[in-house]
Amino acid sequence: MYNTYFTFHVIHILHFSDGNAIFFIGVNFMEIRLLRYFLQVAKDQNITKAADYLHISQPTLTRQMQALEEELGKKIFERHSHHISLTDEGILLRRRAEEIISMVDKTTEEFKSLDDLTGGDIHIGCAESEGMSIFIQTVKKLSQKYPRIHFHFHSSGTDMIEERLDKGLLDMAVIVQPVNLSKYNYLKIPFEDRWGLLMRKDHPLSEKEAITIEDVSDVPLICSHQGLKDDLLEWFGEAKKDLNIVATYDMLFNASIMVTEGLGCAICLDKLIYTGNDSRLCFRPLSPHTPSPLYIIWKKYQVFTPAAKMLLDELKGDLM
Repeated sequence: MYNTYFTFHVIHILHFSDGNAIFFIGVNFMEIRLLRYFLQVAKDQNITKAADYLHISQPTLTRQMQALEEELGKKIFERHSHHISLTDEGILLRRRAEEIISMVDKTTEEFKSLDDLTGGDIHIGCAESEGMSIFIQTVKKLSQKYPRIHFHFHSSGTDMIEERLDKGLLDMAVIVQPVNLSKYNYLKIPFEDRWGLLMRKDHPLSEKEAITIEDVSDVPLICSHQGLKDDLLEWFGEAKKDLNIVATYDMLFNASIMVTEGLGCAICLDKLIYTGNDSRLCFRPLSPHTPSPLYIIWKKYQVFTPAAKMLLDELKGDLM
């Protein structure tokens, strides 16, 4: 554990622009160890259990949490007879503490790896795409050259990936949408995903070779947040406002369960869900064809660790 201290100015660098950052204005010094203790208590919802895990006494941990509340000037715990829970302020602190701890740990990793040219950790955000196989081929090649490099993949929707990239929690990311050129440098992966409709094989539309916007006008649809904001806007056209969108998703696996259970049909990218002979599901492409390009992005003026720089150099050699 690291007994590092943060002032408000350091926290401000994390760019919490949602209006809640003011919660930390009253914090002059915050010990990272104290945040780790708080996260353990929040996880266990029990001071005694958390103290046992942390190998400190229960009274010591209780005093630490009381001191944290006093320092913040906010009540962060609701105390019950057999457990504790978080207040709204405590939930906010947990989210921020997780981000701060992640930042501290990643920064520590980076400094440890500065003199290590054959090892280290690389954190990569990735969207769901069959084209990730091209990226992984380069990762595999680098891993074979330098087996002490460890790769950490974080799968999520593009908005969450870009947020983590902006906060410095990721070294680079693979996204399935146009690049914000004001913020990122990029490499284009020679691959385009194809949008289509995932449905049960007993659905009437399964008889069609391709799906038009007219076909889905009365169909309950399950759409990705990303597609609704970016890739599918042109395909939806003016019909979007009249579509029956019953659910949205970030990751496709849960959406495929919704489809299997009959909630609706999912508009998604091809080859991400198994649709073989023994599957209950099938995929039909959208018409007109709606491709979605794939990019590797990283922050402009970013300083890479040796390991991350080696990966980027390998990617440039393979893709440029």
